[in-house]
Amino acid sequence: MNTIYLDNAATTAVSPEVLETMLPYFTEHFGNPSSVHATGRDARKAIENARRQVAAAINAANPQEIYFTAGGSESDNWAIKGAAFQNRKKGNHIITTAIEHHAVLHTCKWLERQGFEVTYLPVDENGFVTAEQVEQAITDRTILITVMAANNEIGTLEPIAEIGKVAKAHKILFHTDAVQAVGAIPLDVQAMNIDMLSMSGHKFHGPKGIGALYIRRGVRIDTLIHGGAQERGQRAGTENLAGIVGMGKAIEIATTDLAAKSAKTAALRDRLIDGILERIPDVRVNGPRERRLPNNCNVSVRYIEGESMLLRLDLAGIAASSGSACTSGSLDPSHVLLAIGLPHEVAHGSLRMTLGSDSTQEEVDKVLEVLPGIVSDLRAMSVLNERTSTVTDEVFYRAQPKA
Repeated sequence: MNTIYLDNAATTAVSPEVLETMLPYFTEHFGNPSSVHATGRDARKAIENARRQVAAAINAANPQEIYFTAGGSESDNWAIKGAAFQNRKKGNHIITTAIEHHAVLHTCKWLERQGFEVTYLPVDENGFVTAEQVEQAITDRTILITVMAANNEIGTLEPIAEIGKVAKAHKILFHTDAVQAVGAIPLDVQAMNIDMLSMSGHKFHGPKGIGALYIRRGVRIDTLIHGGAQERGQRAGTENLAGIVGMGKAIEIATTDLAAKSAKTAALRDRLIDGILERIPDVRVNGPRERRLPNNCNVSVRYIEGESMLLRLDLAGIAASSGSACTSGSLDPSHVLLAIGLPHEVAHGSLRMTLGSDSTQEEVDKVLEVLPGIVSDLRAMSVLNERTSTVTDEVFYRAQPKA
């Protein structure tokens, strides 16, 4: 049975073109980029070419503003910790939101234990924070604003350009976790006044274990990994040569004809969301219908547990998730769904399906054929039935996004 893969927010398959580009750098062009001989120089050229590819994808002014890392979590940690400690003499206040990825939230919690103060801005029922909220939270001790470009669970696209404008006006560093956004929506670090941007290769059909951090020229942050002189002395460790080459190729492919690709994926997303709402009663969409990642469908299904749906879908050959892959082992409901106002009972019934570049209408229609029966069967067995539910219709359908 062929799997219908709808968990692309967790990870994507390495594309054949990317794999083909990477393979020679495991065998033929395997040199250490720090070596001075020809084999090492060839490796260095490949890395610098990938740096140019990544810079072009986000409109960085200079490829030297791109620093390769092991992934999005490292990039987030480096940006936030590095900015915090570099600017500690100027202040100790950081602004973020309640729905950030745990790579940001846990880093901020750790910094609080080091004496920093963090403001966690609330979001509205669709997951939005406003530039006005950010500006009102600024104090004379604020040194960093970090707001994600796109939420990994409910797909909300935050007003990054507006927040960047506020940060620039107040001369405060602005970092965005763009792990879910790169390759899905247009990003322009210059126009959006972004000082630091995190990304991860495996979210756009590149390999795992490779990411990058954009650091605007002139921005100084502390080094996270000390050792050798790699990445201009800012990130020690022999470079992941094949991974870097693969990420460069993947981001080039992902951002070519991006508008057309996004429109195609968004049409499938809407077909999936609309089909679920038409076929299954007592379902709400989590996140907005507009200003949403083109591949993201997140719904809460009343009276059943999300994990039960996942297991039944898996048996039917459909791979989905109930939220972030990084917290899949937790029994706690999604912090994102709680932050947008959902009660625990509803948050536990969430289902996230994220389309990929190769998703088809036939796959979407298969899900719409299978899912209603799964929900009906589970509701018949569930103790979370209509008689025992404590969630009112008003709470459940509050701010239900319109089509």
